[in-house]
Amino acid sequence: MLWLWILLGVVALLAILLVLGYNRLVRLRNEVDTGWANIEVQLQRRTDLIPNLVEAVKAYAAHERGVFEEVTRARAALQRAGSPGSAAEANEGLSAALGRLFAVAEAYPELKASQNFLQLQEDLTDTEDKISAARRYYNSTVMHFNTAVQSFPWLLFAGPFGFREREFFSAEGDTAVPQVSFGTPTE
Repeated sequence: MLWLWILLGVVALLAILLVLGYNRLVRLRNEVDTGWANIEVQLQRRTDLIPNLVEAVKAYAAHERGVFEEVTRARAALQRAGSPGSAAEANEGLSAALGRLFAVAEAYPELKASQNFLQLQEDLTDTEDKISAARRYYNSTVMHFNTAVQSFPWLLFAGPFGFREREFFSAEGDTAVPQVSFGTPTE
C-alpha cells in the first residue's frame, strides 16, 4: 500500500513538472512572437518612411534614377521577407541602398537644408534605433526559448508538443548606423 502512495506521488510530481515546463515554453514562445511583432512594426515604419525620403531626394536629384530604383527594390525585398533570416538579409540590403541615397543627397546643399528631408532623416534614424532595440529584445527571447527547448528535461516533450527552435534576427554587416554628414548649407 505504501508503494502505491509513493507511485502516485511520483506520477503527480511528474505531471506537475510537465505542466510547469509546458507553460514555461508557451510563455517563452509568446515572448518570441511578441519580439518578432515589434521588429515587424519597426521594419514596416521604416519601409513607410522610404517613399517620402526618395521623393524628397528626387525633387533635387531627378537624374539619380539607379539609386532610387535600388532603394525601391531593397524596400520591396524587405516587405516580402518571410523569416527573421530573410528579413535580416533584406534589411542589410536596404541599409546599403539608403547609404547610397544619402551619399547622393550630400551633393545637393538645398536638399540638405530642406526641413522635410531633415525630418525624414531624423525619423529614419529614430526608426533604426528602435529596430536595434527590438532586435536585441527578440534575439534575447529567442536565446531563452531555444535554450529551454534544447535543455533536459524539456527537450523530451518540446518536440512532440510542437515547440521548435526559432531563428535569430541577425545583424551581420549592420552593426553600426551609417554615418552621413550633412554640414551647414552653403549659399
